[in-house]
Amino acid sequence: MSIWTRIADALAALVSGEGLSAVFDKLRTPPERSVAFTIAVIALGAKMAKADGSVTRDEVSAFRQVFAIPPGEEQNASRVFNLARQDVAGFDSYARKIAAMFRNDRAVLTDLIEGLFYIAVADGAYHPAEEVFLHEVAMIFGLDERAFRAVRAHFVPDAPKDPHDILGIPPDATIEQARAAWKQAVRDCHPDRMIARGVPEEALRLAEKRLIAINEAWAEISSRQAA
Repeated sequence: MSIWTRIADALAALVSGEGLSAVFDKLRTPPERSVAFTIAVIALGAKMAKADGSVTRDEVSAFRQVFAIPPGEEQNASRVFNLARQDVAGFDSYARKIAAMFRNDRAVLTDLIEGLFYIAVADGAYHPAEEVFLHEVAMIFGLDERAFRAVRAHFVPDAPKDPHDILGIPPDATIEQARAAWKQAVRDCHPDRMIARGVPEEALRLAEKRLIAINEAWAEISSRQAA
């Protein structure tokens, strides 16, 4: 059964009028983490689209930047998007439910923020309203400023790119500490690890930009040490 069929099943199980928040309450158990991850990215992506006031005619196209949506499944993604866009609940309410759903799992919550950044820059621009939205969601998720700057550096071309932020180490870290952080970050990008923490196979491309940034950060730090 594809993840999109499972999403359709989750939506079909809703009692009329419950709202999308009820979906989050039904997806707390580990077997459904990948469904929860996908719905979370699409739902918050819909709220972000409202925040910057730029909802395109074909909203699902932005999610193609994150997820591989097979032909015929676009309708299920659209249903989630439209439920979120029409729901009166604010994005902060969604974000808190999602943070609770993943029980403050920093790795998967970082994956979620990356998915939102991927969508934010899919149109070739990064709007101030998107910055405010993503920063607040990251704080609700319990990520710190360094983690937020690191993710932003992966996706926003003109954002400051501090290699220490990207590797999650202090500026005075030793070369050994930097190497260890780099190796751990590369391991965390492995598809098996991502799937284990709830990222669906359809969204593994999220690791591509992160891995590039991680390797560039290590190259910069190691070259400074050699100089």
